[in-house]
Amino acid sequence: MEETGLWLRLLVSAALLVVGFWVARGGARFFGWLARFTPDTRDDRYWRLLGGLWWVLVGLAVLSLLSHVWQLSLEPFRAWGRTLFGWLGERGLAVLLILGVTSLALRLVPRLLQRVPVGSGEFTREQVRAQTLKSVLESVLQVLIVVLGGLLLLSNLGLNVTALLAGAGVVGLGISLAAQNLIRDVINGFFILLEDQYGVGDVITVGQFAGAVERFNLRLTVLRDLEGRVHFIPNSTIQQVTVMSRDWARAVVDVSVAYEAPVDRALEVVREEALAFYHDPDWRPKFTDQPPEMLGVQQLADSGVVIRVMFTTKPKEQWAVGREFRRRIKLRLDAESIPIPYPTRRIVQG
Repeated sequence: MEETGLWLRLLVSAALLVVGFWVARGGARFFGWLARFTPDTRDDRYWRLLGGLWWVLVGLAVLSLLSHVWQLSLEPFRAWGRTLFGWLGERGLAVLLILGVTSLALRLVPRLLQRVPVGSGEFTREQVRAQTLKSVLESVLQVLIVVLGGLLLLSNLGLNVTALLAGAGVVGLGISLAAQNLIRDVINGFFILLEDQYGVGDVITVGQFAGAVERFNLRLTVLRDLEGRVHFIPNSTIQQVTVMSRDWARAVVDVSVAYEAPVDRALEVVREEALAFYHDPDWRPKFTDQPPEMLGVQQLADSGVVIRVMFTTKPKEQWAVGREFRRRIKLRLDAESIPIPYPTRRIVQG
């Protein structure tokens, strides 16, 4: 009998350690998930602090339960363990079950949404909209799961959920008056999504910030610029947005030649090089069906004649096309001995 009791204690202790580790890690991850909804990354340290406190509380609970299981003379842990065991017998197992199902559902949401086709390869509006809807749907489902799990948990603990919801409605009304910016964020984000103004993967400019949309939900838009900096922009502050990857794009290239160069010959060279670039098999997939437009002499600048040519490209390809054409026209102008202007200084001696 003593040997059976010893094995039973060992099994219960092992189960307590496993469940305690699972509960502690799940709670810490939950606080980390909540940190994603704060626009300022500096607030993350407070959520990490709450996660650390949760680990400490769970550790104390496991220590108390082990003190009760092994009848250790560690007070007040042994008394706490006796109380916790009584509570676990009444409601604790149901609470653990609810926490387990909620945690499993939160894990299943991103895995299930991975099966949603978002397209690959060529950048299209359908792909942008699918990725954006997937991102918003993931956030909404996770919030619903947490809310439903919390309500079931409170109901199992004996709280009157109906009265709690009624009170929460009154409190929510007061909070809504104080959180008008948050409500505006959600409303503006809803219309951005509904009207397909932009989405995940688009390159946009909002005020003084420009970059690729890395993440979007109903509350905020996350941009990453060329230097890798991440900008968190509340949707309510977005009054005007410029989308640089909508349906098609245009690369506008200005080529300057010196005044002493024959301008008609320079126009012909730029036109020939633009058409040759357009028909290059390696670059043709980056263009639309519209051939390059030769606008001619754009400006008589201080140091040279500016010739403008435009290429209509697929979305997000205009920058690569512009850089490549500048390289090609520089080599062609050198081969044709057409000089490119550069700053000069003329000294006249009296």
